[in-house]
Amino acid sequence: MYDSINRPLSHRKPLKDRILNGDFDYSHYEYQVMWCEYQLNDLWEECKPDISMYSEKSSVLRARRKRLIEDFTKDEEQRFQYLIKSFLEYFNCDKETLLNEMLNSSEDLIGFYYIMDEKYKHKFTPYPKKGRGRPKKI
Repeated sequence: MYDSINRPLSHRKPLKDRILNGDFDYSHYEYQVMWCEYQLNDLWEECKPDISMYSEKSSVLRARRKRLIEDFTKDEEQRFQYLIKSFLEYFNCDKETLLNEMLNSSEDLIGFYYIMDEKYKHKFTPYPKKGRGRPKKI
């Protein structure tokens, strides 16, 4: 139902571009969980006095909500680990320093990027060219 608008950029793109693209934004599974809860509430209003009818009709929705919550926690954990990995590859700092900076910052993600850019110089990481096949003849 709800999916991210933009496809995630490649890891070869600069970190700033990936942040602006929304690669590290909030997971869309939470919105699907909310939608499922709205459907459950509507179903409750429909079957209000009879709890057995509600539990019978809502079993599929409750199972779907449970799976969506599990997917949400897994997706958020993966996004957070990917964010930490990307910051550590891009800036000259260790993991403990990065986590302390994250805890002490009150900025959004792009603001945090600019703060890290001022404090810690970014590493020069040339990405390999995407050459495929045989090299050109000279």
